[in-house]
Amino acid sequence: MVVGLSSALGVTGVAYAVDYVVFRYRTAANRQPFGQVTVMPYYAVRQKSGKTQFIFNPPEAQTCVHALFPRAGYPPCWYLQRHTEQRTDI
Repeated sequence: MVVGLSSALGVTGVAYAVDYVVFRYRTAANRQPFGQVTVMPYYAVRQKSGKTQFIFNPPEAQTCVHALFPRAGYPPCWYLQRHTEQRTDI
């Protein structure tokens, strides 16, 4: 069990390091490390009566990074493409 856990942590660490090096290379070589995905943000406002009111905003382009893990404060593009609806609970 310990060997399996340490192997999983090792593989994750190597993947994170390789992803970081590739991102830094793409940034330095100006090879489009960033992209944009159109997302649909909306608010879910809880009412006193227990019902929820939804307030939809117009679609907006959100910056993302072409990487496996989040980099430079931006989420990965593969994640944003799968989660285009962004709900904010109020």
